[in-house]
Amino acid sequence: MCGRYALTISPEELNEILGIMDLEDFPARYNIAPTQPILVVVSQEARKKGSNLPERRAVLVRWGFTPGWVKDPKQFPLLINARAETAIGKASFRAAMRHRRVLVPASGFYEWHRPSKGSGEKPQAYWIKPRRGGVVAFAGLMETWSSADGSEVDTGAILTTAANAAIAPIHNRMPVVIKPEEFSRWLDCKTQEPRDVADLMKSVEEDFFEAIPISDRVNKVTNMSADLHDRVTVEKPPSSPKIKPDHGQLSFF
Repeated sequence: MCGRYALTISPEELNEILGIMDLEDFPARYNIAPTQPILVVVSQEARKKGSNLPERRAVLVRWGFTPGWVKDPKQFPLLINARAETAIGKASFRAAMRHRRVLVPASGFYEWHRPSKGSGEKPQAYWIKPRRGGVVAFAGLMETWSSADGSEVDTGAILTTAANAAIAPIHNRMPVVIKPEEFSRWLDCKTQEPRDVADLMKSVEEDFFEAIPISDRVNKVTNMSADLHDRVTVEKPPSSPKIKPDHGQLSFF
């Protein structure tokens, strides 16, 4: 899964990498958590042929996907992730997969290795970032939920897939990474149906990320400073995947 991440590059760098419209200045965020506003990139639908407007724009959404058919979000599970293997066919994500695919820019994400019970080991947090630095774009979905009084809330989720061999010793899931050369295809919901982009929803190559053990200060969302990324010494690094029964998502997901 992906339950925490960071976005720390400047708006100028983000504009250059993702080709989006100018952003107002925003602070580096070192500990982004569910229910908080997150930056996502969508296709610029209003862009006309020959226009000099960028083909993409950035919007803020609440991290926690709410399908349009939900009557009371308080009675609905918080969907921060969508499983890539089943998102195309699941009721919660089917419409967004067809009409509202987005990119979620990040500098990296956090994951926790949780040892089996009785091992005597403590959970260990990891900062997982692109080995070559820079920003990475996770595959995401967006949905606008409307209440009975007419108010609207834009919401989003990050797509995950089975972890590659490098991340599996820490956790069995990881975010889906969309490469720059595939940004346009992923965001193109007019001509690219979900089955046309299914090949993009896979784990990234094993040497793409590096995992850095960090302190458990990241567990508290109120800790938001750059030193969250400082490396700590781990006595026994994880050496084998954590095995969990994988029952997929509930049927209405």
